[in-house]
Amino acid sequence: MITAIILAAGASKRFGRNKLLEMMYGKPMIRWTIESALNSMVNEVIVVLGFEAERVAETIKDLPCKVVVNENYEEGMSSSVKCGLRNTMNKSMAILVIPGDCPLIRSEDINKVINRYLESRKPIVIATHKGRRGHPILISREIFEEVLRISEEGMGLKEVIKKHEGEIAYAETENEGVTIDIDSPEDLKESIKLIRS
Repeated sequence: MITAIILAAGASKRFGRNKLLEMMYGKPMIRWTIESALNSMVNEVIVVLGFEAERVAETIKDLPCKVVVNENYEEGMSSSVKCGLRNTMNKSMAILVIPGDCPLIRSEDINKVINRYLESRKPIVIATHKGRRGHPILISREIFEEVLRISEEGMGLKEVIKKHEGEIAYAETENEGVTIDIDSPEDLKESIKLIRS
């Protein structure tokens, strides 16, 4: 089983308000991200909530995903990755880490990462565009225990990736959206233009 973990717990401090609820063509940003995962080859989608969890949960209540709440979301993204992993590690052969503020990731991009993993069996597979790393990042079961030890002080998931630098496979995509996350209202405007194109 392969599980997508959507990170949707952050407080959007740089954005100024909860960016995951910002509308993009009539849908909150977070729905774009979740729906891409649901329409991909993954077997399960876990959404990790934290900041304004009830508000975000309300906007996705009709989607067939598992919602978990990270009570320690203020500790940073590492705590949300671990929260999501703990909810699936006993049954998943791999997880895909997808930030909720990456609404331009498509289901085809997710499938490319999964297929690259199935053919390479590398412990880490990263989506790229023109050689630039982005998301999703696939982590295989063999390094789940290492992921459970990450912290913001220790660079989070980047530390695990750095340790396994020689064992990474890449899934090159034509979609620039795998490298784009939304941190500001300006980013949002640009992303809406990209969806239109």
